[in-house]
Amino acid sequence: MGGGKRSAGEGKSATGADTVSIGQAMHDLIRELYPICRSITGEGFRRSLEIVSRIIPLVRQEVPTGTPVFDWTVPKEWNIRDAYIKDSAGNRVVDFNAHSLHILNYSIPVHERIKLAELRPRLYALPEKPDLIPYRTSYYKETWGFCLSQRQLDSLADGEYEVCVDSTLADGHLTYGEFFIKGETDQEVLISCHSCHPSLCNDNLSGMALASFLAAALKDRHLRYSYRFLFIPGAIGAVTWLARNAERAWAIRHGLVVACVGDPGNMTYKKSRRGDAEIDRAVIHVLKHSGRPYSVREFSPYGYDERQYCSPGFNLAVGSLSRTPHGEFPEYHTSADNTDFVRADALEHSLETYLEVLELLEANRTYRNLSPHCEPQLGKRGLYSSMGGYTHSPEDQMALLWVLNLADGEHSLLDMAERAGMKFPVVKYAAERLLKAGLLEEIRT
Repeated sequence: MGGGKRSAGEGKSATGADTVSIGQAMHDLIRELYPICRSITGEGFRRSLEIVSRIIPLVRQEVPTGTPVFDWTVPKEWNIRDAYIKDSAGNRVVDFNAHSLHILNYSIPVHERIKLAELRPRLYALPEKPDLIPYRTSYYKETWGFCLSQRQLDSLADGEYEVCVDSTLADGHLTYGEFFIKGETDQEVLISCHSCHPSLCNDNLSGMALASFLAAALKDRHLRYSYRFLFIPGAIGAVTWLARNAERAWAIRHGLVVACVGDPGNMTYKKSRRGDAEIDRAVIHVLKHSGRPYSVREFSPYGYDERQYCSPGFNLAVGSLSRTPHGEFPEYHTSADNTDFVRADALEHSLETYLEVLELLEANRTYRNLSPHCEPQLGKRGLYSSMGGYTHSPEDQMALLWVLNLADGEHSLLDMAERAGMKFPVVKYAAERLLKAGLLEEIRT
């Protein structure tokens, strides 16, 4: 599993399903969610959570408008039924029903006739990408507007147009979904994805799909850590969750923010604010030994919700594991981020990478050598080749020696793997053999 070089059609995935089918199932979920107009509040968000709930049993949380959450306030709830611009002949030249990106997200209701010159300041296009519709929002300033391609904008003739935004902006609730898997300990691994963007497949839906299938893969396993999955509106959702759970956020030992995991680019990891947390080292170790190109970025307070989890008042060990980072693929926040852009094989590989990281965290234990005075005789325990004189020992035998040497009660298996330059599973297997032979004891922390 993980970052090997096999093609998407070979073998089995870590979930036990055929790799093509698991990637295709993730892509199918994205296709179902794609038409829904989601925002930071409203029925589109709830409808999306209902669809995810067919895969994992989400618990839906509702937080009333006006609730203080640190320096923020839960906003009014926005819902939209229809929106259009009609020309003098009654033709819909811009139609929300044709694409949910056509509306400036959070537009207040309006229905009037307006000349093109007055309408133009409310029309958003991309001159440098004339065939694409941009994604634009106005969450915290009450206004209205439309998004359209530059070609559509250029085709509008002078004259009067009928504009209609059939929406509501009123007191309601902010909604988020939560799924919790209880492990042996109360220490948690957090997986968080923003779920608030309309019709954007890589930046939004790929994260929702991966989080859903990752949770489904873990929910019936015997786990060391507890796992908390959050499906939240971007920024305000993480702020709200942290405000409501400030006294128990200490339980989060490791965390990942998941987004942009369906494009064909290489894996990219953005470190937590701490920079050298166990999650940072675990992800980098998996990527380093994957056999695939990858990149690592230092922490920045700009980005997705890792910036909330890593704010100085919490400083949680939460990084972000993606493929091409947000803003660095030309389809970002445009209508080109569609179902054709995300790929089943990329989704499947991203899922496998996440699983490999979590399996490393689960297995990263610390041991003490019970025979620390010189090397114990491994041959008589069936752990070492009976024939000596080789210039290079096989990797599994070298792993035994590294584990015995570093098992001082202070070095974890990840420490050992990094020091030895070996893949974590090789070191883990060596430790299991030595433990079975009575040469190690686990240090409980």
